[in-house]
Order: sequence, then structure tokens, then C-alpha cells
Amino acid sequence: MYETMLLARKIDERMWLLNRAGKIPFVISCQGQEAAQIGAAFALDREHDYIAPYYRDLGVVIAFGMTAKELMLSAFAKAEDPNSGGRQMPSHFGQKKNRIITGSSPVTTQVPHAVGVALAAKMENKQIAAFTTLGEGSSNQGDFHEGLNFAGVHKLPVIVMVENNKYAISVPIEKQLAANVADRAQGYGIQGVTVDGNDPLAVYEVVKEARERAIDGQGPTLIEAITYRFTAHSSDDDDRHYRERSEVDEARKHDAIITFEAYLREAGLMDDEAKNDLHKKLDDIVNEATDYAENAAYAKPESALKYVYEE
Repeated sequence: MYETMLLARKIDERMWLLNRAGKIPFVISCQGQEAAQIGAAFALDREHDYIAPYYRDLGVVIAFGMTAKELMLSAFAKAEDPNSGGRQMPSHFGQKKNRIITGSSPVTTQVPHAVGVALAAKMENKQIAAFTTLGEGSSNQGDFHEGLNFAGVHKLPVIVMVENNKYAISVPIEKQLAANVADRAQGYGIQGVTVDGNDPLAVYEVVKEARERAIDGQGPTLIEAITYRFTAHSSDDDDRHYRERSEVDEARKHDAIITFEAYLREAGLMDDEAKNDLHKKLDDIVNEATDYAENAAYAKPESALKYVYEE
């Protein structure tokens, strides 16, 4: 779990450097939310379950099998990008072989999609769950309510995890919601849980329980993982206009990359040698992925209509 969290962080940091160097056009970051993402992904059946991630879920898609090379190909908009062949914005994930449902720019559209997969699973008597994520800001969209209401009525095997990072772009949590996200579950007749999103083991536990309920026919679960977004909303945003640096600095003291490493050291599972070896291994992966993607070919102009019409 720690290795996957760290790989997500290193890929994310590299993408910011590439963006600031003018080599890739856009970054929307997972930094600060890796623990919630990896804790959840590891609790799922990564061979059979389906995921409908939102744009920050770099950690989730890595855990489900998307490689650093594939993610960099997407960032550089190259022809080999598995998400869209270089046609879609970065972080609009979609990969059929790993059961990653294609995402879209309008937020929260992934919730009804995941509910649809869960409905199909129930109709076909398949022992699988659908897992979808979103930010707390987009939990105010109509798709969220419609999807959860339908899932609650039909007791569908779907898990909806809201990664509450305290900001909907520039709008702070106190101007978005008058109650906790998880409390909304009562209105749909489903289970609602709030969890520390900076503790991957705590998130693992609640998602594992949610999956067991889903497979057992007990219906959906709404999980609110409390976390924090370390970076600006995206590479096109300047968060200095709406939050103080002291707030971000305080949040970074609870960075799960640091706190989970401390836990592993205390448990005797990590030492300096193991840490250095892991960092070198992951740095090599990120470097190789960057070099490959930067030198890969763009899609040919004559392929512009590919994937638009059925062939």
C-alpha cells in the first residue's frame, strides 16, 4: 500500500514539473488524497470489481493496474494513451481491461454509471461491486442524489466514496455543505460512514465492510473520507487567492506519505535501507515512463475520427 501511495505521489510531482516546464498542458492533482484512494482500492476485488473514478484518483487507477508509462502517455497526449488515444484531457481515466469506466468532464456523472454497473451485476447475479469516487463539492450535483436514491431503492452493490478535501475549487467546505456528507445516506435508506482519509488502514476497513455488505445483498454504502488537497485545484488555478499558506502547511503535517511511513517503521516493516531501495525503484519507473512518453508518437491526423463512430 505504501509503495502504491508513493508511486502516485512521485508521478503526480513529476507531472507538475513537466507542466511548469511547458511540456504537458494540464495537471489535476492527487496529492494529499493518496491514503484514501489506495486504502479503498486495496479493499476491493481488483480482478473483478469495477471502478468509476474521478479525476484526482491517480492512486485508485494505479492500484487497479494502470501503469506509470500509460499515465505519462495520457499526460503527453500521445497515441498510445490507453484512456483516449491522446484525445481527452489528462486524468479522464478509462481502461476496459482493468474495468475502469471512462470518466467525463462534467462532475459526478460517474455516480449513475457506477450504479448502472451495480444494477447489471445484480441482474446477472455476479458477485462483484462497483466503486465510484467524487469530491465533496460535486456531492451537491443532481447525479449524486439520483444515483444514490436509485441504488438505495434497489439495494445495489455500489460503494460511493466522497473524498472530502475541504475545497470545491475555491469554495471552502463551510460554504458548500450544512451537514456531513455521510449523514445524507439516511435520506436514501443506506449505510453512511465517515472515516479518516489520511489513514489508509482505516479506509481499507470501512471499504472492505462496505464491499461485504454489497456482495451480501445489503445494498450501497456512502463513505466520506476526510482528507485535504495539498495543491491548487489544478495547474491552471492559483489557490493563494482563497486559502492561507499556514492552513496548507498545517495540513501537510498529517501527510499520509509521512505518517504511514512512521507507522511502518514502528511496526518494524520499514528502515532506511528499505526506504532508499523503494525510492530508487520508483524513481527509475517514473523516469523511464517520462522518457518513453515524451518520445512517443502523437496520433496521426487522419485518425481524428477514430473512436467517434463505430468501425
